[in-house]
Amino acid sequence: MKKSLKVFACTAAAVLAASSAPAAVRIGIPDDATNGARAIKLLETAGLITVDPAAGFSPELKDVTGSVYDVEIVPTMANTLPSTLDDFGASAINGTYAIPVGLVPSRDALIIERQGEDGENPFVNVIVARSADKGNETYRKVVDAYHSQLVAEYLLVKYKEAFFPAFAYNKDFTPASDFPASIDDYRSDRAGKTVVKVGVCGSSNGQWNAVQKILDENGEKIFIELVEFDAYNLPNEALNSGEIDLNAFQHKAYLNKEISSQGYAIEAIGDTLIAPLSLYSRKAKTLDELKALAGKK
Repeated sequence: MKKSLKVFACTAAAVLAASSAPAAVRIGIPDDATNGARAIKLLETAGLITVDPAAGFSPELKDVTGSVYDVEIVPTMANTLPSTLDDFGASAINGTYAIPVGLVPSRDALIIERQGEDGENPFVNVIVARSADKGNETYRKVVDAYHSQLVAEYLLVKYKEAFFPAFAYNKDFTPASDFPASIDDYRSDRAGKTVVKVGVCGSSNGQWNAVQKILDENGEKIFIELVEFDAYNLPNEALNSGEIDLNAFQHKAYLNKEISSQGYAIEAIGDTLIAPLSLYSRKAKTLDELKALAGKK
């Protein structure tokens, strides 16, 4: 009888200890392979995890070798990460989805992804056309209009540090008092123009108004019609099938993966912007606070 009571007491103590142990801090990352890899590298840079060096710049969860902190990495649909931020200790979110909910990297992020600005950066976003149309003169004019000073200034002023131009521009500028509102309010008449349907994701696409303004000022009879998609897997399929003419929502690494896995006959015809991933949290104001919340293993 005494032995039985002792066993019960030990079991109860174990249950109590287990129930009082803090749960791992869950960290949301995009569930697609390329952006998930970027997020894993970001968490490595933050010192939250260690990653097998052999994985290079494309690690998967299996390449996470450990952590001194008690964290659980949870792949999640990228477009839901802002709305589920309260459910996680932190989440890695890119500008496409961070901006619409008011997140500003320099103000709100615990850490911001560092990206190279040269042409070798696989995470530069691009305008994509069907391979058969890569030399299309109209589409080339659209790319040229995107690569304008007006578009660069709009990206920098409107989206603050979330987007950076991935083309040459003059960094020394002073925006007018009505900028970028004047671009947001710009409207063009489509009558008599060649309509170019451009597939996009998210709601941070005001720069296309600036593209349209440049096209109009240059006397080009081209009208940009944005076609919004609510998931990353849709615009490439729509472009490949001819439902749209161009798309502009993805970086080179994601595009190359889609071409390889889906067999799409599409390719990049111009760089657009750099959209760094940032780590955000509702539960910690700094990276050190997040580490303290997670605790040592």
